[in-house]
Amino acid sequence: MYRRRFSFLLSALAGNMLASGQSAIADDKANVQSSGDSGQPNSATAIDPSLQPSVQAETFLCSLSQGQRSQAALAFDTEDRTAWHFIPKALRKGLPLLDMDQGQASTALRLLKACISSEGFTAATQIMELESLIGRLEGDKAWTDRNPKKYYFSVFGVPGTDQRWGLSVEGHHLSLNFVFQGDAIIDSTPQFFGANPARVQTDYDGFPKDFEVLPAEQQLALSLVQGLNDKQLLKALLPGDPPPDIHTAGSPQPTIEPLTTGISAKDMSQPQQEVLRRLLDAYNAKMHSSVAKQRWDLIDQAGFDQIHFAWSGGLNVGQKHYYRIQGPTFLVEFINVQTDPVGNPANHIHCVWRDMTGDFDLPFK
Repeated sequence: MYRRRFSFLLSALAGNMLASGQSAIADDKANVQSSGDSGQPNSATAIDPSLQPSVQAETFLCSLSQGQRSQAALAFDTEDRTAWHFIPKALRKGLPLLDMDQGQASTALRLLKACISSEGFTAATQIMELESLIGRLEGDKAWTDRNPKKYYFSVFGVPGTDQRWGLSVEGHHLSLNFVFQGDAIIDSTPQFFGANPARVQTDYDGFPKDFEVLPAEQQLALSLVQGLNDKQLLKALLPGDPPPDIHTAGSPQPTIEPLTTGISAKDMSQPQQEVLRRLLDAYNAKMHSSVAKQRWDLIDQAGFDQIHFAWSGGLNVGQKHYYRIQGPTFLVEFINVQTDPVGNPANHIHCVWRDMTGDFDLPFK
């Protein structure tokens, strides 16, 4: 089933559409999937080169023509490194899959896979694939080109050196940003994933009914807020209606909010705290395991009880809602207020993880 969901993306990467060339592309996807699980932590010991981001970045850059490389390889200190967004855009920094041949696209995907977990890689490629469904559903009403190949890869600086280097993979509903020291990931934010439709409500070719890219981020949060008692819910609820979007959309650094907003983890029961931990894991599990471990280490050092959970909007699926989870070291925002392409209410997700010590390995200002 997963291979069928990816068929449009895979054939698009080869420059073919759904009607031809699928078997060769499926083999290429299988090669990417079998190239190693980046969920294993990096270390100073020798590891499979397929798990080393610097090796994959060099392989990607070496596969490009001079013109392509001028788009994909950028200076580490360029202002473009901190310019990020998840909305549809005609142009972005970097080289799009649209302008790569099959082999180059395969190396780009292997680079992405080396930087995140298998779960994160699956979510990222499913988000790309959803562009084809959005285009189908919007039809003549589409206000922009919906293309699963309009995802851009940028490498900042020189991979594999003692100096810092970076990577951005970005397109509609996806923005992944990394800073490395050699092969060690020293920053992994902003981390943005989005999905439209959040849940496919009718069977479509390649997209079965009830298919979801980001189920845990919504379902666990609903479970948490629905499990609060009246006194706890009064603390958790934010005043007014849900905002139109996440507050930190496109900002180089997150916005500071009072840590006292919402209900604190210390005011939750143990089962409620466990749901909150699972909810945070839904975000962290998409990253490399070394990143997830580092994030949890920082959370535990700052104190899990310092985390606050805040909610706005309805308490059920299909109702507009927004939540924020904030601790001393991180900020999570999630929103589901927009309709999907066919008008189903609150079926369009945006969610982000930010670093309260500073995104892009830059000090928070």
